[in-house]
Amino acid sequence: MDGPTRKLASIQEAQRLVLARVERLPAESVPIAHAAERVLAEPGLAVVDLPPFDSSAMDGFALRAADSPGRLPVSFRIAAGSPAPRALEPGEAMGIATGGVVPAGADAVIPFEYVVETDNTIELSEPVTVGASIRPSGGDVRRGELVVDAGVRLGPAQLGALAAAGVAEVLVARKPRAAVLATGSELRQPGEVLEPGQVYEANSLLLAAQLESAGAKVERLSPVADDEAAHREALTRGLAADVLVTSGGVSVGPHDLVRMVEAELGVEEVFWGVAMKPGKPISFGVLGGRLVFGLPGNPVSALVGFELFVRPALLALQGAADPLPRFERGRLARGLEPNAHRDELVRARLGSDGVGPVLDPLPGRESHMIVRAAAADALVLIPMGENPLSPGDSVEFLRL
Repeated sequence: MDGPTRKLASIQEAQRLVLARVERLPAESVPIAHAAERVLAEPGLAVVDLPPFDSSAMDGFALRAADSPGRLPVSFRIAAGSPAPRALEPGEAMGIATGGVVPAGADAVIPFEYVVETDNTIELSEPVTVGASIRPSGGDVRRGELVVDAGVRLGPAQLGALAAAGVAEVLVARKPRAAVLATGSELRQPGEVLEPGQVYEANSLLLAAQLESAGAKVERLSPVADDEAAHREALTRGLAADVLVTSGGVSVGPHDLVRMVEAELGVEEVFWGVAMKPGKPISFGVLGGRLVFGLPGNPVSALVGFELFVRPALLALQGAADPLPRFERGRLARGLEPNAHRDELVRARLGSDGVGPVLDPLPGRESHMIVRAAAADALVLIPMGENPLSPGDSVEFLRL
């Protein structure tokens, strides 16, 4: 049974405490080709007008709208990347490819399929509107205008926009250096033979993957046994990083040494324990500007704790404008019983009924069931309380 939660931080309070201790990392300039998933440290501004010239939106013919309808000779054909040799004269047309430079004198483009072409002439049966099928210079962005704001993590669309606007280098936050340490005498590496009482170590791999996805450079430290000297050596090495994430050893058992040794090494503990399930015994501390997270040893607890607290910290270190998890609204496919004392994050499959997101909770809510977590693509937030939730009830969820 869970006891009262008076001394435990709420999820929101713990997130606030974490972000309050984040000190943004210094920035560095990198080529745009190497900036994927980096966070902009200053606004990305257009170097040129985009498009840089009036260009054709279609394969067709450039002409003067006033010359339509009618029959026009085709005097030249303009390929993409090559300007016309001269201005368009009244009473003529020029063939033009998509993206081609609209010649001076032309004020419209008509697609191939709307004309009849014979003997290097075209016949138009309908009038053409001024500006038709022309992409005006600067229609997307003007030189010096904002393309991507500071604090935005650069995905494919942002990278493409910056490159198209002529940006060759961007100022981004330095990648955080992170260390991961799993603790416990029972841990063995996959491929080794398990003796009675031993389990395979998975958390450091899980957490390293999460850290990398949040933009960090990761060092996986060798797991340590439940020994003070071994803990001290490993934690000292891990504390050289910007962020240290440990798993296991943060509860109250006789072999839970992480918090004690960290305190001896000068780590200031900001909080220990959050009113959530899984992940109640999570700890967070600081040493100088370095962030220290102690996640529970149960794999699902580690996974959930990372998404709620470690990932926001890593994004904030890089200057992300909105580092907190983005919860969305959906509806339950089946009922759930809430926890009376703790908010709960329940693993679920995300689907849709054509109206909106539908969350189907997976069986097995225990925090050690990592294999069942592998089938989940969402976490459903079930606030603490007494009243059962019914199918169709609205809930918040976090995509995995």
